[in-house]
Amino acid sequence: MLVDLSLETRSKPEKMARLVPTMMLDDERDFALVRCMAAGEDAALCDLYAAYGQRLYAYALRLTGDPLQAEDVIQDALLAAWKSAGRFRGEGRVIAWLLGIVHHTALKSLRGRMQPISDEMEETLEASSPTPEQQAEQSEHSACLRRGLRSLSTGQRAVLELVFYQGLSLEEVARVCRVPVGTVKSRLSYARRALRGVLARQGMEEVR
Repeated sequence: MLVDLSLETRSKPEKMARLVPTMMLDDERDFALVRCMAAGEDAALCDLYAAYGQRLYAYALRLTGDPLQAEDVIQDALLAAWKSAGRFRGEGRVIAWLLGIVHHTALKSLRGRMQPISDEMEETLEASSPTPEQQAEQSEHSACLRRGLRSLSTGQRAVLELVFYQGLSLEEVARVCRVPVGTVKSRLSYARRALRGVLARQGMEEVR
């Protein structure tokens, strides 16, 4: 099964309304869509992608550093989500479940190879969606933060992305990365120290 990754597919809320009641809260809607996927409703997968595709793609792009590879990761991850929908028991948010699938699909695609993120790639990321470094008040902060992010491991970069951009809790990040919460905390602490060091060397205020 392939999902159309075009912007046109992302903007069809009327299709979602046919599958689930429009007055549902986001979590209820998402759980209902996963149940529809488990029942074989193709449109449910498209609706979940319409709701979260941009976030999932931005995360895949952050990890892979390659737009084409990120698109392949999303296709593979959506297929995996479709196949595993029947095993989803609602232990957490659907977005965290989807990010977990994207996370491990991207790592498998990378095959342990670190791919540096170029300045050109950072511009692509910034054009597609906001990233943690974009929250800095000045553009010079963003440039320094980008350099700091490039110095991090994939795991450390993933934790920063999941916490600050995706808005996941530490417990959710631990489930996504399949590591203890303590490991998430240590990676986050290391990443923050690394970014603070980059800013300090540039004479800028620290990242909190």
